[in-house]
Amino acid sequence: MLTVCRLSKSFDHLPLFENVSFNLNPGERVGLIGPNGCGKTTLMRILVGQESADTGHVSYDPDLRLGYLPQGFELDTTATLGEIVGRAASSAETLQVELAAAASSLALHPGDLAIQRDFDALLRRIQLADTGRAASVLAGLGLDSIDPALPAGCLSGGQKTRLSLSMVLLSQPHLLLLDEPTNHLDIAMLEWLEDWLSTCPCAALIISHDRTFLDRIVTRILELDPQRHSLREYAGNYSAYLEQRQAEIEKQWVTYQDQQLEIRHMQQDIARTKAQAAHAERQTSSARIGGSDMKAKGVKDHQRRLAKKVARKAKAREKKLERYLASDERVEKPRDARHIKLEFGALSHLGRSVISLEELSIGYDPAAPLLCGLALNVPAGQRIALTGPNGSGKTTLLRTIAGQLAPLAGKVRLGGSVRVGYMAQDQEDLDPSHTVLQTVSAAFPNQTRARNFLARFLFTGDEPLKPTSLLSYGQRTRLMLARLVASGCNCLLLDEPANHLDIPSRAQFEQALHQFDGTVLVAVHDRYFIERFADEVWWVEAGSISRRL
Repeated sequence: MLTVCRLSKSFDHLPLFENVSFNLNPGERVGLIGPNGCGKTTLMRILVGQESADTGHVSYDPDLRLGYLPQGFELDTTATLGEIVGRAASSAETLQVELAAAASSLALHPGDLAIQRDFDALLRRIQLADTGRAASVLAGLGLDSIDPALPAGCLSGGQKTRLSLSMVLLSQPHLLLLDEPTNHLDIAMLEWLEDWLSTCPCAALIISHDRTFLDRIVTRILELDPQRHSLREYAGNYSAYLEQRQAEIEKQWVTYQDQQLEIRHMQQDIARTKAQAAHAERQTSSARIGGSDMKAKGVKDHQRRLAKKVARKAKAREKKLERYLASDERVEKPRDARHIKLEFGALSHLGRSVISLEELSIGYDPAAPLLCGLALNVPAGQRIALTGPNGSGKTTLLRTIAGQLAPLAGKVRLGGSVRVGYMAQDQEDLDPSHTVLQTVSAAFPNQTRARNFLARFLFTGDEPLKPTSLLSYGQRTRLMLARLVASGCNCLLLDEPANHLDIPSRAQFEQALHQFDGTVLVAVHDRYFIERFADEVWWVEAGSISRRL
């Protein structure tokens, strides 16, 4: 179906990836993973023809229909939801019009194979057209309640992302290329998408940082390694990949340690041989031989020959070591990828009660609150996952607790020693005119300290001088985390903090939160994170919150 052969791509003479090759077969679902910046999105753009490779080529069946979901998909903001979905779903009526135009072209150019293929493809699509399919996809992605006459420009960011995904799914592709399709999906939508992909006959190549999603969907993992600029294949889902990768690393460590031991033995042998040669040379130089003593002169010549022989032996062993060190058989020391070095400092003491919600009602319209009558308490050290359908009020609750929104009724009480750190999901708190360095500089006595701190979050070289408006989504998330750590807060309110973080950074972030001694209230749809982190789950739906241990 799709064949990728020896693709290479560089930017500013620095390799992004080299000699990437793989095949994608009908019905196969493959996960493409790797840290942010390793080239996953670039590779996918090459596959769809939006970028060119430096070397190599991509080939696929001539009749293949590609469905591509990029990050930051741009919709026609003037078109209505109904118009966009109608074009994507290709209703039988719309296809009949296209078929008539194709038939006219074919009549004028009966020998044109490209027109003939388009005509045949339209016939097949008419046979598959299903008006109920669009309704099912829109309902699964939570778009069925939106007025079809609403212009796309009036949709929220999450709704636009889900509409873009629905357009791709409705296009009846043979091959889906999805770049982070799980962003802005709640748990119910994630499960619907998993079911859809599991039953869809099309093949799929998916970039995702959602580990549970990858576990449930993919049957093979492709990993882009930014250190070696190469691609590796692993059979199975994400958990199977982790097991295989860990086994590889352990085997590499054992081989590397054995190799280092052999190198030390060779070096010690060379040193001993050189010492023997030097000793023999000193004996030859210090020997006193009379002019008539021919026997003693013979001994001296023998010692000189022996010294040269030992020296040649040492030289030969040095060359053998050099060849060994330069050979392809030598195993490199396993290297750790660049990860966020996220550590929270010592926290101020928290009282028994950190957050108290007293008959709290929140929202934007007093006549229609999103949540009402909340009477909940968050004790010190508690780790609470706030989850539920999109639009149910999770973000509004966090903003109300953080003091950014006034309650419609009731109160939010914070403990006297509580220092709240709030991280918004849409990254709206970053000043686009400030540089990375300016964003955190107020917390440090000088730029050197600030730069050293930013380096722990992978901002090195000239990156601290870059305006935040030029940062990628993942870089902005890292910067927001950096500012949160620098603030010294002891109560974290996090709204989808892992969005746009790669898997290694998510794991590092989770590890840091486990080390954090304060209180955490986090709105999240990452099921992997919830299962391993939360002491308690607050399920938000239908105007209320239910607590689940």
